[in-house]
Amino acid sequence: MTLVPYRELALDECAAARALVGMGCRCDRSRDRVAGCGRDGEMDAMKKPQLSGFEEAESRIREAYDRRKTNPVAGRYLDWFNKGNVFLQQERERKMLDLLQREGITDLSRRQILEVGCGTGDLVRGFVKWGVPPDNVVGVDLLEDSAAQARVSSPPRMRIEVVSASNLPFADEEFDIVLQSTVFTSVLDAPLKQRISSEMLRVLRGDGLILWYDFTLNNPFNRDVSGVKMREIRTLFPGCRLDLRRVTLAAPLLYTIAPVSWTATHLLSQVPFLCSHLIGSIRKAR
Repeated sequence: MTLVPYRELALDECAAARALVGMGCRCDRSRDRVAGCGRDGEMDAMKKPQLSGFEEAESRIREAYDRRKTNPVAGRYLDWFNKGNVFLQQERERKMLDLLQREGITDLSRRQILEVGCGTGDLVRGFVKWGVPPDNVVGVDLLEDSAAQARVSSPPRMRIEVVSASNLPFADEEFDIVLQSTVFTSVLDAPLKQRISSEMLRVLRGDGLILWYDFTLNNPFNRDVSGVKMREIRTLFPGCRLDLRRVTLAAPLLYTIAPVSWTATHLLSQVPFLCSHLIGSIRKAR
């Protein structure tokens, strides 16, 4: 997924999506209970999400991406000759590999991987490079254009589907690793975020791992996104073990300093209060 530094924090190619309505979550819920069913399996009409909520959220996300297409600054997040973007991409990859090693996950050959909001597939394709067979990798995105680009750029056996993150078409505990990168910051309604987190936990195996990468600061220049702070993440994943750390030098510094000095950019990116994102792991309580 293309990373979204702080200044523009515009929705990036890999954060497409993403979402939609739901209720609270517990790590051990079944699909029916997550959906709000009563003990007899009948839907409680008072708690049932309204279809209009899905339509409105999807419309808002599509409109946000349409606006982004006309933003000339957004293109730098895809430009591999932009030194700020190169630094950002390489740092994220390095941090994710460090995180997996810290969690004791160094053999990925048998792991099942899902990225929620995969956009054009840049990030989830990295797992193939790291040793995951393409057959074991799935990316889902709400936007058909992004999914179509992902299919063109990805190995033929890798699955890319147009799917709402609020209703993942997968069995309970199907995946070893569920990834999200700048998804939650594009969802502005709290119940929608809760539904997505609930679905991510539902499809995650008991000993599985959620990989989180998202910005934690608000951007006064972009009304389509909102930073997600540690307190909110704890609410989204109640009872789970979180290991999250600050990363990614804020965009005004990153894109100014990286073209001048790679060393200075690296040193400043080690200062937590200068960083705009959180990266880390989320595990179910045992």
